[in-house]
Amino acid sequence: MPLGVTRTYVKYVDIGTFPQTRRAFQVTRCNQCDDAPCTHACPTRAMYRRPDGIVDFDKSICIGCKACIAACPYDAIFINPDDHSAEKCNFCAHRLDIGLEPSCVVVCPTEAIFVGDLDDPSSKVARTVGRDVVHVRRPEKETRPKLFYKDAHQATLDPIAARRPAGGLFVWSEQGRLPDQVTSGHPSGWNNAAAAVLSYDIPHRAPWDGRVSLYTWTKGIAAGAWLVPFTLALTGLLPWSSPLWLWAAPVIGGFFLVLTGIVLIWDLEHPARFHYIFLRPQWRSWLVRGGVILSAFGVLLLVHFVMAIAGAVEATRWLAVAGVPLAIGTAIYTAWLFAQAKARDLWQNPLAPVHLVVQAGLLGTGVMLFVASRIDAALLPTLLRMIAAFSALHLLLVFSELSLTHATAHARLAAWEMTRGRFAVFFRSSVLLVIAGCAAPWLGGWAAPAAMAGVLAFEHAWVQAGQAVPLA
Repeated sequence: MPLGVTRTYVKYVDIGTFPQTRRAFQVTRCNQCDDAPCTHACPTRAMYRRPDGIVDFDKSICIGCKACIAACPYDAIFINPDDHSAEKCNFCAHRLDIGLEPSCVVVCPTEAIFVGDLDDPSSKVARTVGRDVVHVRRPEKETRPKLFYKDAHQATLDPIAARRPAGGLFVWSEQGRLPDQVTSGHPSGWNNAAAAVLSYDIPHRAPWDGRVSLYTWTKGIAAGAWLVPFTLALTGLLPWSSPLWLWAAPVIGGFFLVLTGIVLIWDLEHPARFHYIFLRPQWRSWLVRGGVILSAFGVLLLVHFVMAIAGAVEATRWLAVAGVPLAIGTAIYTAWLFAQAKARDLWQNPLAPVHLVVQAGLLGTGVMLFVASRIDAALLPTLLRMIAAFSALHLLLVFSELSLTHATAHARLAAWEMTRGRFAVFFRSSVLLVIAGCAAPWLGGWAAPAAMAGVLAFEHAWVQAGQAVPLA
């Protein structure tokens, strides 16, 4: 294993108040889930479940999208810094295949770790699970983990039950020194009746950085740049022969769609393998489904552009049959992509599709405002009012998401990180910038780029805060 990454490790938690204290240990690794979310999120089947129940990986087809890392509720997967592929504990499958036990079982001097067949009632593991008191980590995620803990303490099983040590100074290690590092434990106190503090744990990296926020923003512009002029033309506010519909919609939409693809490929650890999404698709993955939606929308924009060149003005309105679903799909499919990351409670938001449509409307109107100021000034008052309306809807949805009680402690902690923690600067800046968008009829054209920047700042705060809560 390269330095800095681990397939398995032991976590220490000190419980109680001196002198009534104890130290609890927990071996932390992949849970070999029966319903493994990493296998659903992987777009190429690089993460897969073997017939014997072991969740294994194939590095030769991994594209390094990090969707499996975002999906794992146990933070058990990482990118190997040497080969840039995802890997994790695979139960030493290569040893099991030749009749040997996993290495950790062999080297443990006290038989604290043992393995066996849960379907064999005579095996030690089946007897232990069937008769003794055992626990699993995060059963609420419904992954059906097959890693059982006997005599485990809740302070080790729950990743935010124990508080972080002061200053991030763990035994033999420091955490929180890197901007994308997720420090273990609860930042403000313990989430547990018994006093508990982490004394040793492994830091993890947030899998998705600012490129993911940028790509959600660029695809929102691509979708909105087509939907907004179509809506204006459909309602009679814009003639079908207007350059905003005939030329600006397909050209601007196509440009930002290409930019979206570039950002997506840039985010991969293996960018040269991006075509595996189409050649080796795993259809449960929303990365695959999203790739198909983006590609189909790109074809439609190309057809629109060709029709404009051919002068088929009346025919372009029939593009709505496929164009509206594809444009809306382009805007909203990331709601399901983020929701597929079962590890991240903040992202499990049923209002996310609506919010993404509103953001696409705001972004598309902002781009069209810039174009209209040069070719159709009579449309500016309407577009400014639309900017104000979409900005107000965006703020209403943000307020709804944050003011309602969050369903889990993880979601509450992520919301705190977004509004008052590490990403508060981005969030507060986004609110101020979108408020400027609400005043677009009075501030004029300058309000549009401000509101668009506000959407990007919000997306960054939301994406990063969702990954800021420790899972292990």
